[in-house]
Amino acid sequence: MSYEGSDTGSANSPGRAGKSDAPKSGSGGYEQDVGHPSTIPFGDVEKTRSRAVGVGEGGVGNTQRRLNRRHVTFIGIGGGIGTGLFIGTGSALAKAGPAGLLMAFIVVGAVLWCVMEGLGEMATLIPQAGTFPHYATRFIDPAVGFTLAISYGYCYTIAIASEVSAASLVVSYWTDITPALVISISLALIFAINMMNVKFFGESEVITASIKVICFIGLVLVSLVITLGGAPNHDRIGFRYWKDPGAFTDYNGITGSKGHFLGFLSALVNASFSFIGVETVVIAAAETVNPHKYLPKATKRVTYRIAIFYILGALLIGMIVPYNDPNLSSGTGNANSSPWVLGIKKAGIPALDSIVNACILISAWSAGNSYCYIGARIIVAMAVDRQLPAFFTKTSKNGVPYYAVIASFLFGPLAYLSLGSGGAAQAFSWILSLSTVAGLLAWMTLSICFLRFYKACKVQGVDRNTLPYKGRLQPYAGWVGAIGSLIITLLSGFSVFLKGNWSTSDFIASYIGIPIYIVPFVLWKIFKRTRFRKASEIDLWSGRFDPSEAPEDHPPTTWWGKFLDWVF
Repeated sequence: MSYEGSDTGSANSPGRAGKSDAPKSGSGGYEQDVGHPSTIPFGDVEKTRSRAVGVGEGGVGNTQRRLNRRHVTFIGIGGGIGTGLFIGTGSALAKAGPAGLLMAFIVVGAVLWCVMEGLGEMATLIPQAGTFPHYATRFIDPAVGFTLAISYGYCYTIAIASEVSAASLVVSYWTDITPALVISISLALIFAINMMNVKFFGESEVITASIKVICFIGLVLVSLVITLGGAPNHDRIGFRYWKDPGAFTDYNGITGSKGHFLGFLSALVNASFSFIGVETVVIAAAETVNPHKYLPKATKRVTYRIAIFYILGALLIGMIVPYNDPNLSSGTGNANSSPWVLGIKKAGIPALDSIVNACILISAWSAGNSYCYIGARIIVAMAVDRQLPAFFTKTSKNGVPYYAVIASFLFGPLAYLSLGSGGAAQAFSWILSLSTVAGLLAWMTLSICFLRFYKACKVQGVDRNTLPYKGRLQPYAGWVGAIGSLIITLLSGFSVFLKGNWSTSDFIASYIGIPIYIVPFVLWKIFKRTRFRKASEIDLWSGRFDPSEAPEDHPPTTWWGKFLDWVF
């Protein structure tokens, strides 16, 4: 099977790779004349090609395919395991109780699975630079692509500063060194790695994600030892804390089933923040050596593993620490408010708190590093889709979109605002609360993108069984992903509507992300006069990956090789 799209044929051809021996990844071209009937099956041996375009003419993202399966897998795992798992679950436990927390993570995990099934199918077939806004532009409306890029891109670029600030707080667990120094070192490392060959970014994610996974597995084992009475205090806890103080909390003093349900809703929002980031595994689609082979495995395995991590983690922390422990919501930002550390300290186990804090530090820095990468690729996608100047698509000889990296990194120094007091620091914290809503709206939009893709395949007579990867339970999973994400978004600030709990600033902080999503859409529609893409007109062809250009992949034959293949 061999086929290619408008840019894949020109940018990916080994003979045109320029100074580098790495194949380039094509982007864009979806608005060009496809030049073939839409009834040609995806599995047909006949190659398809639309008019090739160059940088600045609809955009070709000249990034290079250097990420292998191992890199892609760990980028997804690293994006999903962060401070939300190690620290954020503590405040959620305090608000919802162990049963409410567990239910929340199961629900959000199910919504994420639905989103990833559709996203994985699209990204495997059409691995474009930036992916997210490109799919919205291509399958829904250019105005939707523009607003998704603004909302989602802003969410991640501003989060660089938040993660770097978090790193400085984590270091304060050991020393009173000035946070400015920690911020400066973190920012310098992030910029340096993102300006290197993307393979260096991939390797950094492999290292940091491996550390986080090992740390989490260690915490799981320690938690089991604690609950079974093997800790120094020999206290067999079991499910004691599910009975006293209880499985659910009385949220905001509201007793009974109503209070328990509201606690579950509060944890639902927190769980969403923790899970957001897993979807970024497909951002690397345009720089993956063989997206047809690697992306399906990565999307499926990453989703399952992250969901297991969080669900298992939610169960265990509810067993080793009671939800009424005041330290859970202390807001220190380091190991002092981690439910894992609190449980370990209660059990009388020494030294492990510093190990966990080190993992939290790595998680914070790794997240900032990933966010710079994601923000840069979103900027590339906007330039490819003619929503930003074409020079953002320019790359170095190593395929690094350096202008886009610089633009993304410029938000990082906002971390220094956290050093101040008063209005600047308060405004900074207020802005950061947008990230959850932006991520949920992205999930919703990507699910809608898939539903339009699904409809286009049906109308144009494309058999999805011939695709490199076919998402499961579709289109039902797409509807669950879209509606579920929207519902959680609307519930994100529910607490301000409770009697006697109104706060104008909290209301704005919770819901300002919605107008930030809507306003760019309206402005782009007005000034660009874009139109909704009909299913019969959606381009399902250009920009597809030609698997004949991928390096030969030899399946493992030894038991160790097969094990590593399963892991990665």
